[in-house]
Amino acid sequence: MEDRLQNSISTDQLFKEYNWFNATFPKVIQESFNEFFNPNFRLELMGISKNINCLITTESCFVTKIRINTEYDMFFRFTDRAIDIILNKILGQSKNKFNINKISELEAKIITSFNDFMFEHLKPCLSAPPQNEIKRINFDLIHLTFLIKETEEYNKKTGKIVVTLPIALLKPELVKSKNEKFSENDFPTSTTIAKALIGKTKFSLHDLKNLEIDDVVVFENSNLENITITVNGQELPVKLNPNMDILIPQEDDGGEHMSEAHNLWDSIEVEMNAEFDAVKLSLGELKNIEEGLVVDLASLYENNVTLKVEGKSIASGTLVIVNDRYGVKINNVIAESDGTVRTPAQNQNSDNESEEYEENSENNSEEDNGEYYDENTEYAEGAEGGEEEFDYSDFELEDENI
Repeated sequence: MEDRLQNSISTDQLFKEYNWFNATFPKVIQESFNEFFNPNFRLELMGISKNINCLITTESCFVTKIRINTEYDMFFRFTDRAIDIILNKILGQSKNKFNINKISELEAKIITSFNDFMFEHLKPCLSAPPQNEIKRINFDLIHLTFLIKETEEYNKKTGKIVVTLPIALLKPELVKSKNEKFSENDFPTSTTIAKALIGKTKFSLHDLKNLEIDDVVVFENSNLENITITVNGQELPVKLNPNMDILIPQEDDGGEHMSEAHNLWDSIEVEMNAEFDAVKLSLGELKNIEEGLVVDLASLYENNVTLKVEGKSIASGTLVIVNDRYGVKINNVIAESDGTVRTPAQNQNSDNESEEYEENSENNSEEDNGEYYDENTEYAEGAEGGEEEFDYSDFELEDENI
């Protein structure tokens, strides 16, 4: 009997009843505060729960129990913060921090009198007790938790007030749909956002730092006939027919600079993964994926692919096939820490500037040959003259100098 009553109302049912509770009790309780204390406080319903109220488990409360009849009671719980807000407004600001365990007789009488006043306003919201008698220890309770604060905007303090009512005396109305419900035929054509993952690979820090446009990164664990679709964190394997038009010869599978690492730090490997930009899939297609059927994802081949390390975008490019593995031909490299992108045109300009610098450096070396050079003096004069400081990021070191 007790277990049956304990589970007599489900969370789903509370969702449907919430609108009735919200339309019935906040208005009555707010009017009670306005009449008893004047419009000094604002109440807001913040939660509804059955039997166990987790919103005040760690807070001290002043509890008032009011007998409705021989079988049912109503409870009012005021947290110490709520009482502090009320008393400071009604009796004036106290010099000492409020302690609910040291509440005075006057303070307790104010709260208790208000609870009696509020009960009289709430009685019309209660239904008549049922005819069949139920033992007092077995009835279910609904907890309505309210936030209370002063109406003045400058006072940001908030407290909690919990009104506890027996379910047997409530007749909540369920929310009913006013519009026609969805037809099951509508769902297969509805779309959702999904991500397509190509694969993962290990990449050394040396190769990562030297990643350039037109390089090709091959994902060793990829499979031409399978990719992975993720929807809301759930991974679904997808079978597909590879588009062989994106096949490239094996000799184009990487840049010349991708060589062995030259020190301990550069030899450290990180995990790099490749994923397409978000695509839209119909729920019907997702259903087919779950059944293991081949899904037509031809549009993916024309979609941008992003390379990521630890969730951060490193580069982007287009999908290619190298032998029996998927790869990505780099079109853009995330070059700066602020997220700016180095494009092929910018990469060409950078190469031209580098060649021009080398030519000028040779000419300057011939002119300065045999002259005394003081590095400290040159640096100081450059600083005073407002010239730009030397930026090592503009130049690349040759492998033999690393």
